[in-house]
Amino acid sequence: MKQHLKPIMFVGTCSDAGKSVINAAFCRIFKQDGYHPAPFKAQNMSLNSYSTPEGGEMGRAQVVQAEASGIAPHTDMNPVLLKPTNDKNSQVVLNGRPVGNMSAKDYFGMKSQKEKLFEEAVKAFKRLESRYNPIVLEGAGSISELNLRDRDITNMRMAMQAEAATFLVADIDRGGVFGSVYGTIELLRPEERALMKGIIINKFRGDSFLFDDGRRIIEELTGIPVVGVIPWFRDIKIEEEDSVALDMKHNTYRDGKINVAIILLKRMSNFTDFDVLDMDPRFNAYYTNNIDEIEKADIILLPGSKNTLSDLQSLRANGIADAIIRAHKAGKKVIGICGGYQMMGARLEDPDGIEGSLSAVPGLGLLPQCTVIEQEKVTRQSTFAFLPGKHIETHGHHVETHGRASLQQHCHGYEIHMGRTTLLGDAPESPVVILSDGRTDGYYLDNSCWGSYMHGILDNPEVLDNLAEGFDKTAESAPFDYAAFKEEQYDKLAALVREHVDMEYIYRQLL
Repeated sequence: MKQHLKPIMFVGTCSDAGKSVINAAFCRIFKQDGYHPAPFKAQNMSLNSYSTPEGGEMGRAQVVQAEASGIAPHTDMNPVLLKPTNDKNSQVVLNGRPVGNMSAKDYFGMKSQKEKLFEEAVKAFKRLESRYNPIVLEGAGSISELNLRDRDITNMRMAMQAEAATFLVADIDRGGVFGSVYGTIELLRPEERALMKGIIINKFRGDSFLFDDGRRIIEELTGIPVVGVIPWFRDIKIEEEDSVALDMKHNTYRDGKINVAIILLKRMSNFTDFDVLDMDPRFNAYYTNNIDEIEKADIILLPGSKNTLSDLQSLRANGIADAIIRAHKAGKKVIGICGGYQMMGARLEDPDGIEGSLSAVPGLGLLPQCTVIEQEKVTRQSTFAFLPGKHIETHGHHVETHGRASLQQHCHGYEIHMGRTTLLGDAPESPVVILSDGRTDGYYLDNSCWGSYMHGILDNPEVLDNLAEGFDKTAESAPFDYAAFKEEQYDKLAALVREHVDMEYIYRQLL
């Protein structure tokens, strides 16, 4: 049995410093070295979430880190999740279940409320710690936000609770690394500073030997060793949670590829649904709200949204809705997932004002259905058969298929949505998928127009092959195995971090 290690924590000088990716790297390193690690982040703010095997909801960054650890994700890894619904309010998800909406003023202003959430976070951490070794914790944003420090449940307060060996991650690419590192360390309380075991300089461009003087200066200024200088990389693909990452994905149309325009929504959620398109060489995917770029694309994808009615209203106001309808009439593929699927119907209604002040918005009218937003939230993992182009008759939960001998339910995805979608008038049932429990999901108009609630649907090779169908730009004939690809990326990431970080020093801090 491996020696028990202290928890390790990665905190940052700023948002998007690369904490999540470094955390994933260490999860994989500990796994490779024979330990049984698990990730933990007390509180996450993200519109990218995931449904666990138990049906709870958690942030995707910890799902990626769990994958790197070789374990199933669990809500204990992210006990508090905040999902912004607009600029001022967020849905609060506690231990995988929504417990209501709260304004930032209320959330950060109610000390008693935060104390309860911190207690829940500590309980979740202790449950993980009893099962895994070591726990790899992640902070949020900057640890030197003095106005929020007394209400912090994610950063140094959690580090102190866990007695974690803590490492500060600084993003050198954005500039000002000396000021940000020195200022961050200086603003810590003495008891917090005592936990700080090292500094990692991240996203370094060029030869890291050129930073030797910089390393020495930082160590002299702070009294804390610089334990690694990790180079900027583009050749390792790790799913990113921050919407900041989308700024890197404003690609454009490219000849010789199947061009996929993903509609850039203000409240877009689960953009990781489309990461696989960046990896599969057949596709060129780009996020856009530019009408010219949308009209040039071969395929238009409508993603999920945390405020579907408001985002749909914006698409109508800025002419994108009309551009999508024109593209559909011109024979382009239009596909929606979750909120994007809801938008493709005739109408979206929110009679109880769950998402906001809009009570109803006309849909794109591409699919013969109507959606009503409801209080109950569906979160579950699903196994299903993907059956486009097959004539399917459904009688209750009994499904008869013509043209396929058996339903092989080997596709995987997950559902996270609030809303009930029903067919209009005498529209026939035409599901996109049939789930292992007999339920059906989605609406399949034809091979160029369908929608589904199923997040992660594109991660399945047969769905990806269907997406590529009808185009002559498919030189790569072998199916793309996304799961195997991700495993390879975690190993490449671990190798890179091992090469550029003093692992012997880090292990000494954990004993």
